[in-house]
Amino acid sequence: MDKKIITRNFSKCAYLYDRYADVQRKAALKTLGGIGANNFSNILEIGCGTGNYTQLLRKKFRQAKITALDISAKMVAVAQGKLKDKDIEFIVGDGESVNFPKGAFDLITSNACFQWFQDLANTLEKYRALLKSSGLLAFSIFGPMTFWELSASLESLKRNTAIAAENFMHKDRIKNILKGNFRNVSVEEAVYRESFACLLELLNKIKYTGIRGNGTSSKLSFSRQKLNELEGVYLHKFRRIKASYQVFFCRGRA
Repeated sequence: MDKKIITRNFSKCAYLYDRYADVQRKAALKTLGGIGANNFSNILEIGCGTGNYTQLLRKKFRQAKITALDISAKMVAVAQGKLKDKDIEFIVGDGESVNFPKGAFDLITSNACFQWFQDLANTLEKYRALLKSSGLLAFSIFGPMTFWELSASLESLKRNTAIAAENFMHKDRIKNILKGNFRNVSVEEAVYRESFACLLELLNKIKYTGIRGNGTSSKLSFSRQKLNELEGVYLHKFRRIKASYQVFFCRGRA
């Protein structure tokens, strides 16, 4: 993962993100629902984006101190504008390079962010050290079957294009990493599906939610002829333009 390109892609679309982030909102609600009603006093959110999940955290944990971090300054700016009166500390920074005191938090949480990490295993080990005894790590992460229909259509077209999601981590690997650092580990899978009026609508969704990652911004630029050709392949294979989002909901206790 090229962090500079990922940051640039999210920053360019920061002010359009909320218009397209339907699946991310669903994942945020499910992530929050899996946390329970604990009285957390100090919460760290990684990859806060435009603050949608941050807002849910604040509503549920009204008395907690919340620190929300994101690698994109423009995303953070949107979140700050949205939550300016909610007593939240926002930080621009890389979630893999966090620098907080050990045992500082009783909840570390994230929604649809960790798939962009270069070294998830090392980072989760760091998070374990940042949690208080019996503190909770709870996050959602996209899996490698996200947009598999688009990948299959590109492959049929013999277009040498990699979808970022193809490199996302598999469920078993994530669970093994968690087990190496946490107890009471659980990894639950959900698949969300959407349909689109045309292929361009799907490609715009990928673009404006940053899911294209670091490998598809230029390679998914098509001439009108190539776009029509790919749409024809897509419709032949699936009868409509649809997309699947594979999401893992993960928890572990320190």
